[in-house]
Amino acid sequence: MTVITRNVILNEVKAGRIKITNFEKNYLGPASYDLTLDDKFRVFKKTGKIFDVKDNSDHKKITKLVKSKEIIIQPGEIIHGITKEKISLPEDICGRLEGRSRFARLGLLVHVTAGFMQPGISNQQVLEIINLSPLSLKLHAGTRICQFVFEKCEGKAKYKGRFSSQKEP
Repeated sequence: MTVITRNVILNEVKAGRIKITNFEKNYLGPASYDLTLDDKFRVFKKTGKIFDVKDNSDHKKITKLVKSKEIIIQPGEIIHGITKEKISLPEDICGRLEGRSRFARLGLLVHVTAGFMQPGISNQQVLEIINLSPLSLKLHAGTRICQFVFEKCEGKAKYKGRFSSQKEP
């Protein structure tokens, strides 16, 4: 796979092959696009119980949805966030979600795992956000929290899985 650079991304957006809701040209970097944090979060319930992890496990059973313009994450805590933007890709472009170094330097990881975005997706991106710093950190909706790196696929495919139409974390 080949990483797509700014001019190619812009051409794909203009052609309507890559769709990003509320596209902002100034969010486009040399080879990525910045995504902003929405005001919906999913926080873990503090139950003290054991949760059995299996292929069909449902994270919603052990979390609760919170809507807020800001949220405080305690040291060692993980929450789910979601990007404000919806990204739609053609069947020959995929991508990766990457954190931004300005936040990593604060001990904030904005996307812990599952960073690969399948070709043909059309959804908002859920973020697994963890605070590894010794300080409590406050996040604000609207912050340019991560970046999407676009890649050209060899061949075509379309994701039709479990999270194909996610709209909340």
